[in-house]
Amino acid sequence: MGDMNGQVVAGGNGQGNRLDQLHGPTDVLIDKETDSLIICDRGNGRVVRWSYRSGTTQGEILIGNIACVGLAMDDQRYLYISDTDKHEVRRYQIGDKNGTIVAGGNGKGAGLNQLDVPIYIFVDQQQSVYVSDWNNHRVMKWNKGAKEGIVVAGGQGKGNTLIQLSYPSGLFVDTLGTIYVGDSVNNRVMCWPKGTKQGAIIVGKNSEEAEANQLNYPIGLSCDRHGNLYVIDYNNHRVQRFSVE
Repeated sequence: MGDMNGQVVAGGNGQGNRLDQLHGPTDVLIDKETDSLIICDRGNGRVVRWSYRSGTTQGEILIGNIACVGLAMDDQRYLYISDTDKHEVRRYQIGDKNGTIVAGGNGKGAGLNQLDVPIYIFVDQQQSVYVSDWNNHRVMKWNKGAKEGIVVAGGQGKGNTLIQLSYPSGLFVDTLGTIYVGDSVNNRVMCWPKGTKQGAIIVGKNSEEAEANQLNYPIGLSCDRHGNLYVIDYNNHRVQRFSVE
């Protein structure tokens, strides 16, 4: 852990659409089965795979012509991708170009069978799909095979009370069903225990600051097996770690 110098493992050849370039990547996941990274290359409207084995100089396109933001992969190695233009999330087998709609897909809107700019996603062991429904200021859960979703956080309009979210982004759901969400415009990360109508603030508050206990536009979230939460603190240009146990 002593190496403070990063190593470029995908892109790094300037902004562009060649197979050795990326343009505004927004999410990445590790596919250990193939020793590769799967990257949402949003500016190029594609999802690409890059081997992280030495000697790799370019990626391959898995899915093209998609306004992707978020990625997830389940235990069966199905790939889930959010599409902000079609307001849907699709599930793909690796190699499949069409996929199956698993959330949204009924046009832009605020109905329980609709999404309005879905961004980051999380998939649990039951293949339930959690979606940050950006313009509806809510997090939705779509059970496997469901025709409509359930509001599991927010959904009370844009705001900063404990029952509201303002442009939710990164998501993580633990084994108890507790939802952690980056409440980006409110500069906080919230925790919503399963079945509750009100969240709790884990870190941050309604101000744009750079102190150790504050955030400025938190977006991506991840959690390790030790109960540490990692937050991309976008406007402070840093990633912060917090203990949530």
